[in-house]
Amino acid sequence: MYRLGLKTKLHPVVKLKASVPVGEFFLQQVRLVPVSAIPRSTWQGRDMVYFGQPLERSSEIPDWHANPFKPDSRGNSDKPWWLIPDFDEAVGDIKTVWEASRFDWLLAMAQRAAKGDAAELTRMNDWLQDWARHNRPYLGINWKCGQEASIRVLHLILATQILGQLDDPAPGLVALIRLHLARIAPTMGYAIGQANNHGTSEAAALFIGGSWLASLGDKDGAKWQSSGRDLLENRADALIENDGMFSQYSVNYHRMMLDTYSLCETWRRRRGLTEFSDKCLEKLVAATRWLHQMCDAKTGRAPVFGANDGARIIALTDTDYLDFRPSVQLAATLFLAQCAYAEKGLWDQPLIWLDVEPSSVPLQSPQSVTQDSGGMHILRRGNAVAYFRYPRFRFRPSQADALHCDVWIDGENILRDAGTFSYNVSPEDTAYFNGTCSHNTVEFDGRDQMPRLGRFLFGDWLKAEHVEKVTETADAVSAGAAYQDWQNASHKRHLDLETNRLVCIDEVAGFKKNAILRWRLAPGNWKLDGNTLSNGKLTITVQSSVPKCKITLTQGEESLYYLKKTSLPVLEIEIDQAATITTEIHF
Repeated sequence: MYRLGLKTKLHPVVKLKASVPVGEFFLQQVRLVPVSAIPRSTWQGRDMVYFGQPLERSSEIPDWHANPFKPDSRGNSDKPWWLIPDFDEAVGDIKTVWEASRFDWLLAMAQRAAKGDAAELTRMNDWLQDWARHNRPYLGINWKCGQEASIRVLHLILATQILGQLDDPAPGLVALIRLHLARIAPTMGYAIGQANNHGTSEAAALFIGGSWLASLGDKDGAKWQSSGRDLLENRADALIENDGMFSQYSVNYHRMMLDTYSLCETWRRRRGLTEFSDKCLEKLVAATRWLHQMCDAKTGRAPVFGANDGARIIALTDTDYLDFRPSVQLAATLFLAQCAYAEKGLWDQPLIWLDVEPSSVPLQSPQSVTQDSGGMHILRRGNAVAYFRYPRFRFRPSQADALHCDVWIDGENILRDAGTFSYNVSPEDTAYFNGTCSHNTVEFDGRDQMPRLGRFLFGDWLKAEHVEKVTETADAVSAGAAYQDWQNASHKRHLDLETNRLVCIDEVAGFKKNAILRWRLAPGNWKLDGNTLSNGKLTITVQSSVPKCKITLTQGEESLYYLKKTSLPVLEIEIDQAATITTEIHF
């Protein structure tokens, strides 16, 4: 219905018109922040950050329509946004064009301005004025996505808060926020239909932006605020499972969702707005605990389950994109009134910049657990953790990763997922990175565990069978699960995690030609001798119940950062008949 409305030009969003905001967006009077507030060092000179990685730009102000990873390619800047396709080979990955227009740079500049650097305030105004001139309202590629517009709103208002200009803002900024909310509101039905972060991000923009405009006397502000609040409550209830997992089955998108709600809660407190419902807060408590479970306390790293496309909002620290501790610390303080990490570090900076009082009550350390509504076993013993995914799909899966097992020892990811790489690349790369072959599980007959229906869609969703919830004894922590796919191939996996050993038993049957079990390894000097693989610290031994078992050490790829891929070793165990394969990892 949404697409039909655009095509026939009957959708109200296509009738929007607005003038380009003029004048300064931020005033010269700035509130100085506490001494303990440390500004980000990025977005200075020709240094910028795309998808968590540094990149040098060719000019002082970005080309808002260029793909910097594909020279001489530019997105459209003049057409009405609804006439611009999602996938254009001449442009490449549309996210590369959108990234600079998310205004991540605005936060880094605002932080430095709030520490007394007046030149940064000038840069902020210069860049925003340039953006407004080259992105006339509702024309061009940067107006195409309501979520992208929402992220701009959140960053614009957060920058205003950092500078202490919320109560008496520049008229140009108010006009810019208003024309964004007018773009977001009419397409909320489409955002809700995605059942993902689009709905939460866009609801947050309406709630925060609407309440701010209402306080400034805008006649539509209260309407947008009310709609945004209702949708935030609705999305938390609909998309967050009781055990905390978010609908996208992605650790990174879980962070984005949780950061969005954290920003809404800090805004609600600052403005003295009505508390969110108990039901909403219960879901946010569960979501916070879930991300805390996934995050390694020493490194801040987490498994790259699901889409890992570089998305990160309200980045207020110089911590690496792969460090989830700032988000966990902020959410734990807001929703649990507890401290996730007692040791002081950069992960505390969001609390300082957002004026959130820290908690001294320690959050309990993560424990072994089964999160059944989201399909996750987490096994912990000593310094080792095993994350075991199994299919409990209430929402569309984006990766064929059933029974994938991620293993971490003392903060090092020794058995790992592949990540995403890009949403708009060759069919081969797309099939690889979200397919079964890029996960630590079994691939049957050279196909994915579910049939592909499109770039992001799988059909015949798997259903878990024989789920053995996490149990602990004096000797080991154990769990298991199984499935049968649409072609009657079956895989049953059982894990036993001991203090210095992990035993994985895979029972496979029902395939026609072959089955390949893959273990994707941390890069290193691995050597294979018969059925034993070692890197000097870890030893992996494989046994099969059938004599014909081919064991090889080959090369695969991983993408820890969007649009960046590197090679890694992969242990492959291939059989041509039903069998039980036992893998032992000694560490």
